[in-house]
Amino acid sequence: MGSDNVQVIQYLVDTRPLWPKATKTKDLENEASRALALLTEEERTKVLRYYFVADAKMSLASQLLKHWVVAKYAGVRWWDTRLSRDEKTKPVYVDPDTGAQPVAFNVSHQAGLVALVAVAGYNGEGRAEIGTDVVCTSERRTRDHRVIDTEGWAKFVDMHADVFGRGEARYLKGDLLAALPGLPPLARGEEIVDFKLRAFYTLWCLREAYVKMTGDALLAPWLRDLEFKRFRAPKAGMEGEDEEEEGEGVVTDHEVLFRGEKVTDANICLRSLGEDYMTCTAVRTPERKEDALGWKLGPFEFLEMETVLSDAEARSE
Repeated sequence: MGSDNVQVIQYLVDTRPLWPKATKTKDLENEASRALALLTEEERTKVLRYYFVADAKMSLASQLLKHWVVAKYAGVRWWDTRLSRDEKTKPVYVDPDTGAQPVAFNVSHQAGLVALVAVAGYNGEGRAEIGTDVVCTSERRTRDHRVIDTEGWAKFVDMHADVFGRGEARYLKGDLLAALPGLPPLARGEEIVDFKLRAFYTLWCLREAYVKMTGDALLAPWLRDLEFKRFRAPKAGMEGEDEEEEGEGVVTDHEVLFRGEKVTDANICLRSLGEDYMTCTAVRTPERKEDALGWKLGPFEFLEMETVLSDAEARSE
């Protein structure tokens, strides 16, 4: 079977403590010179183009992780991990000798965290397709609350309705407090708004991971034909804690419709990561859907940047 030797890889890199002396993006040229030296000139330029150093650090980690996962899991020398784009412009690694993609991967980043997911060793019919997203429910909390206080919750939802399914915006604007569990009985004011925002970002995370799995962007013409029915947020965890076991902080049962038909080929796992973060992984094997549906999407592991750099340098010799 194509799934016998499959590895599902899920890592997180926290860029917030990295290169602490870099207060501006241009400072990375010195402070992160070791990491930048492992990228192509085009990739270095892309990283250093960011105005905010926090964004540049996440971009740098993302670029490194894509090469790292190919080098490590496909057994390729670092400078042979040449990435290209497929017909949908999704970054891929194609073995120049076989034309195969030995590692399918995807990255996402927000609020200092970079997520990497990958499938290695899949030899089934067709190929594995994988997508991920990481969201931080509190990163824009002040702005979100200000908009909601001024415009109202329904208007806030409508501002983003063009990237939601037809029924999803209605669900968000409906009686969320009754439909979704988890709100304390005596909750008032900001606590209620935070509860609604967590549901909003849950939907965003689910949709991003699914759309990225397909290889399409958020401007795909079929976006409104995709609908997550009665989605629910994973229970928030403790600060700095990933949800490791299958419990309230992990949601794997999703009712997904595409143009009114139930989606049955996607393995989707939504997880809490501490109080404010959520990650979602979506994977499918279109030619043999049972393969991906049988893969366990466990918790993410944190990966140290030193490990990435040391591996890269060892594979560059």
